Parts: sequence; C-alpha cells; structure tokens
Amino acid sequence: MFLLVAIVLLLVLPWPWSLVGFLIALVLFCGELLFWHRRVRGRRSEVGAQTLIGRQAVVVSACRPQGQVRVQGEIWTARCDAGSDPGDAVEVVGRDGLTLVVRRTPRGAATAEERRL
Repeated sequence: MFLLVAIVLLLVLPWPWSLVGFLIALVLFCGELLFWHRRVRGRRSEVGAQTLIGRQAVVVSACRPQGQVRVQGEIWTARCDAGSDPGDAVEVVGRDGLTLVVRRTPRGAATAEERRL
C-alpha cells in the first residue's frame, strides 16, 4: 500500500516535495514489510488429516466398518468399529494413513447444519 502511495506522490507533487514524499512512503513501506515478516515468521501451517482429529462429521455412506464421512465440507474415507448409518453424527478420534477413525457421538443423528457441512 505504501509503495503505491510512494509512486503516486512521486508523480503528483512538485519537484522537491515529490522526492521527500516518495522517500517517506518508501521508508513506511519497508517498515510495513518488516512488521509483517516478523509477525508471520516461524508460524507453521496446519494442514492434513491430523488437523481433523476432534472435529464433528456426518456419515455419508454406511460405516460398517468402512465408509465415508463429510467433515468440514470434504468427504473422507472413514472406519467406525461400532458402525454408523448415513446421517449419523460422528467424531474423528484418529487416523490411519488417509482413513479417519471415527466413533458415534452420544447424540446420534446429525443436525441439519452438520449435514450441510
């Protein structure tokens, strides 16, 4: 943002002030760049199946013991040892490769909002 302001100031202001405005905006741009670099440096991205552990899911196809669940809008292969029918609410408790290990939640059937996810 400050880089754009610097270029506009360079083109709009009269000669000595255009250089002063450009240099000030350029220093502010470098400060902004340093701020955001320090803010996000070292922050690891959380991706993959391990981030789904503890999330609620809805059974899409019967899990007896293998089936499919929808969790956060994605369909995953799942294993439920107790067995679940389509529409049941389950919780992700682990993973085995790219297969999620799920168990039925005490509530049983999923709410309309969970089915939509």
